[in-house]
Amino acid sequence: MHELGLLTGVVGAVEHAAAGRTVTAVHLEVGSLAGVVVESLHAAWPLARRGVCADATLQVHYHQAAVWCPKCAQLQAIDEYFALTCPVCDTPTADLRQGREFTVSSIDVETPDSPQD
Repeated sequence: MHELGLLTGVVGAVEHAAAGRTVTAVHLEVGSLAGVVVESLHAAWPLARRGVCADATLQVHYHQAAVWCPKCAQLQAIDEYFALTCPVCDTPTADLRQGREFTVSSIDVETPDSPQD
């Protein structure tokens, strides 16, 4: 499960960005072609979180892969078996616009005036 290794890197980057503040949530953007299994990310999260992320939740925002079709003039969702054609009109297109994401989009941190539980 390489998801644990990926999340270890995410936690390191988040710790740097948090600058010592306690992180309450980590938001990831994950595309369907990113080569990760979302369920495995959630399963590995308790093992990966540490330091300022020790109690943080993981929020995964999933993006279905999509190509731009010049004939339809719009994004068209594709499955993971990308065939280089628009799934609606069969026009050839290699303009992949989404689906490879694996990024930290944001983090939620406690601030001095955050309510304490």
